[in-house]
Amino acid sequence: MKKVTLVLSDGTRFHGKSFGYEKPVAGEVVFNTAMMGYPESLTDPSYAGQILTFTFPLVGNYGVPPFTLEANKLPSFMESDKIYVAAMICADYSEEYSHWNAVESLSDWLKREHVPGITGVDTRELTKVLREHGVMMGKILFDDDEEVPEADYEGVNFVDKVSCKEIIRYNEGAGKKVVLVDCGVKANIIRCLIERGVEVVRVPWNYDYTGMDFDGLFLGNGPGDPDMCQEAVDVIKKQMSMSRKPICGICMGNQLLSKAAGATIYKLKYGHRSHNQPVRLVGTDKCYITSQNHGYAVDGKTLGSEWSELFVNMNDGSNEGIRHKTNPWFTSQFHPEACSGPVDTMFMFDKFIEELNA
Repeated sequence: MKKVTLVLSDGTRFHGKSFGYEKPVAGEVVFNTAMMGYPESLTDPSYAGQILTFTFPLVGNYGVPPFTLEANKLPSFMESDKIYVAAMICADYSEEYSHWNAVESLSDWLKREHVPGITGVDTRELTKVLREHGVMMGKILFDDDEEVPEADYEGVNFVDKVSCKEIIRYNEGAGKKVVLVDCGVKANIIRCLIERGVEVVRVPWNYDYTGMDFDGLFLGNGPGDPDMCQEAVDVIKKQMSMSRKPICGICMGNQLLSKAAGATIYKLKYGHRSHNQPVRLVGTDKCYITSQNHGYAVDGKTLGSEWSELFVNMNDGSNEGIRHKTNPWFTSQFHPEACSGPVDTMFMFDKFIEELNA
């Protein structure tokens, strides 16, 4: 294994060994505290432009499943068609893997998709640095004297990079028709809608769907800063001014609908990326354990008078969803469909379908 160095923007260095593709890269360094789910995380478009650190010490022990497509053309075991992280970091990479569904090692997968992987890093210390300082830019270098271009995260429209470029239809001819705004949507969100018997029309993030014939609007997840997606916000505002049709949003979808509702967005110090974020349903004592992946949050205090918070985070009090007080418009900042995490909040999809049929 070739020696490799992670250099953070404050000059801090972490040394390890390469087990993935060997190329220098730069990106925003973030951490995820989940104990499992690296195939899902690595293929989540919301990680575009980021170097992902896994805090769970052992990674790779159950290998990588095959990339196969279902009849609906969605990947069976991944969240998209490729790895989206810029690179990944772990403390201990398992060279041997064992799983009934594995067809290759994590190392082989990373190399095939040209994504660097680093092992042997003190991820506990790296996570402490990121928690104290906040997420920061970093470079992965295979030679301390080697230079790679600086990478930007803030101010870059990553949604435009990962969104589909043309309309894609799923489950054509089914009952109700749902327009899904693709900001970098995970495959399981589409699957959860299809399983509930609706036709899904997936459109690019800035597409004007207001003239289309549909029954409900679904705003998907995606990477980066929602303030870069004003075109999508303008279309949402237009739709809300024209119709009371149900609207549901997840993650980036929560932030875009909130912006359309007049709210402002701020960047979290180190984000929420894990399988164990507790959120409370506002006005009740009900608390749910959720999966999350976002670096920005909605300032709930800036919502318009016709809106209120639907969920709040029990760790830091940040917003986890909004609702309109009279119209069937609601969101979650967390991922109710997270395949490798808790599914306590899958009812969000059921509620959306109920509103479609109301």
